[in-house]
Amino acid sequence: MAVVVLDKICKTYGNNYHAIKDLNLTINDGEFLILVGPSGCGKSTALRMIAGLEEITSGTLTIGGQDVVDLPPKDRDIAMVFQSYALYPHMTVFDNIAFSMKLAGKSKAERTKRVHEIAKILQLETLLENKPAQLSGGQRQRVAMGRAMVREPAAFLMDEPLSNLDAKLRVQMRAEIASLQRQLGVTTIYVTHDQTEALTMGDRVAVLKGGVLQQVDTPKVLYHHPVNAFVAGFIGSPSMNLFEGRVDGGALTAPGFSIPLPESVLQRVPGLAAYAGKPVVFGIRPEDLYDSRLPSGQSLPTIPAEIKSIEELGSELIVHLKLDAMRVDSGDPDAVEDLSGAANTVARFEATSTVKAGETIQLAIDPAKLHFFDTQTHRAI
Repeated sequence: MAVVVLDKICKTYGNNYHAIKDLNLTINDGEFLILVGPSGCGKSTALRMIAGLEEITSGTLTIGGQDVVDLPPKDRDIAMVFQSYALYPHMTVFDNIAFSMKLAGKSKAERTKRVHEIAKILQLETLLENKPAQLSGGQRQRVAMGRAMVREPAAFLMDEPLSNLDAKLRVQMRAEIASLQRQLGVTTIYVTHDQTEALTMGDRVAVLKGGVLQQVDTPKVLYHHPVNAFVAGFIGSPSMNLFEGRVDGGALTAPGFSIPLPESVLQRVPGLAAYAGKPVVFGIRPEDLYDSRLPSGQSLPTIPAEIKSIEELGSELIVHLKLDAMRVDSGDPDAVEDLSGAANTVARFEATSTVKAGETIQLAIDPAKLHFFDTQTHRAI
């Protein structure tokens, strides 16, 4: 186990493309840290620099207090789990897991003992004589984990290890990996583009955009206190709705509505006082919008909205609406944004809602759950 410290790490390619810019990050001993962000944000590049698979242009990288910038991957005391599993197809599960120990000259008895210990933890005991082609995707991923674990490294590095699995298996495997990491207590850095994975697995989550670290904190803090509109729009599924508005006389106004701002909101966001009479970006999460005809929305202010479509998920409804407020781009290049005309808005309604596509409703909104951002910098107010 070890502390991993990235100090002003930069990665620049020959065409003067800055993939990583002044990345400062400390991963504590035994911590499970997630690197997350849209495609091309630099998360995999950062992981590969830690592994030694990419050269560092400038900055310092230490693992367990040792400067490893000039060390080859084999001398960094790390183990990497790839998206593709990278198993040897001609070897059995036992031989795949034991391979690094064999290269290190460990005795057959030592290899056997250690592989069986790992297989028991990963529930692979009955599969040790199988070849990778005989395994399911989840089983192959566990073998890849076992091959990393057998080395007892100072840190695990995982590069989107679940992206090749189907949705149901991904849910199962992310729970298994998180449980295994807690059991082993090994410092782990995990890359994913899936923010649901990030929120459910990590002790802390580091959000990257364009090679720049936006925010690193616990999933709870990221969700409730995003530092800017990008983090607000990226974290959460469906993502936060972001609009243009104006703070006028104790109310938040947009072209088609006005929402009273109670004193509690002004106390919670004291910086909002400086925006009186000025435009702001405001955000509201889908779960903080309600069908006003249900008890959950009856005591809240409402705004008119047209129902465009409904996704019935059994336990809830994902409702797509149109309302008179200009939507703001979150800055996520992977997001599907329709910024033309009236805004497309997403709400999560209770399953008991009877809304229908095509009707106009009064959409209840909880002002206490509003987020506010500067229109120029997109920093949280």
